[in-house]
Amino acid sequence: MKTLEDQMAFYAAYHQDTRNKITHFVGVPAIVLAVMVGLGWLRIEAAGATISGAMVITALIIAYYVLLDLPLGLAMTVVLGGLLYCAEAIAVLPLKESVAWFMALFVGGWIVQLVGHVFEGRKPALADNLFQIFVAPIFLCAEVFFALGYKPSVHAAVQKRALEMRAQAGVGHATVA
Repeated sequence: MKTLEDQMAFYAAYHQDTRNKITHFVGVPAIVLAVMVGLGWLRIEAAGATISGAMVITALIIAYYVLLDLPLGLAMTVVLGGLLYCAEAIAVLPLKESVAWFMALFVGGWIVQLVGHVFEGRKPALADNLFQIFVAPIFLCAEVFFALGYKPSVHAAVQKRALEMRAQAGVGHATVA
């Protein structure tokens, strides 16, 4: 398993422009919520409880995040728990309404993020590594934590490696707004 620093550095290499990061703080949660809604449509009854695909996948992702970094994983448990709560409520709406929410969140989230990548001048990280779709949420959480002074040596190492990766890829420094 790659370390937190490895995951953050790869993702950060595609996300240096402040405007791009801002769009991701809107787009990523919208897409995560949409995917949870879709997974929420997959439901089974077990031992008197309803279990959805969203619950199972969210639990697995949280476990991965906790393994990467306990404080960030716990913070993501709160964030993903809130999104899961909303997703479950949307998933049980009448199908037409639920699908409308899914489409608006999913398409809207991608549009916002792709606009951010226009600012960045670089394609999304998941175009080179599909697994990055799972890294995006914890990357945003880490950005907030780093801004608050969490693990400054890890943050510095992530930024250094990200800039090295950009240079190796022939991508210049992003314009930071």
